[in-house]
Amino acid sequence: MTTHPRDRHWFLVGLVLAAAALRLLPHPWNFTPVGAVALFGGAKFRHKGMALGIPILAMLLSDGYLGFHRLMPFVYGSFLVTTCFGIWLRRSGGVGRVVTASVTGTMVFFVVTNFGVWACLDSYPRNALGLWQCYAAGLPFLRNGLLGDLFYTAVLFGGLEWAQYRLPWLRDRESRVQATSWV
Repeated sequence: MTTHPRDRHWFLVGLVLAAAALRLLPHPWNFTPVGAVALFGGAKFRHKGMALGIPILAMLLSDGYLGFHRLMPFVYGSFLVTTCFGIWLRRSGGVGRVVTASVTGTMVFFVVTNFGVWACLDSYPRNALGLWQCYAAGLPFLRNGLLGDLFYTAVLFGGLEWAQYRLPWLRDRESRVQATSWV
């Protein structure tokens, strides 16, 4: 069975959009698929513009429903960094590197967005102690963010691996070459 590479592309787009839509369902604070979507998009979309654009588009679509706020540049910026971690995964993947990239992306999101809260909102004094208080107050959200990122990273990356096993036409060209070279 031969298929066009665009079939794989549209499958990936659908997977990313479906995962991003999960933000619209009730969930614990910060237990969302967005970090995993950014990492997955960076790792699986071959064109860098698509890798960076599809996760941001998914965010924009869901934020159009949920609402926008002043911290959006910090949120979107941190997810662009996570997408770059996904692009790094293309060269050398593996479960350990995917987990490391996911955890690192979670930490980037925590540091960047809490800095944004401290810098842009009037919730904390604009000094070192205020910044420290802001990060301390964000720790419960860090836990949920980490658990959500790891869970959804496993679902997206593992789900694609399972789908490629069941539907060989989903494999990218390099995977098909490797699979046939073992025969």
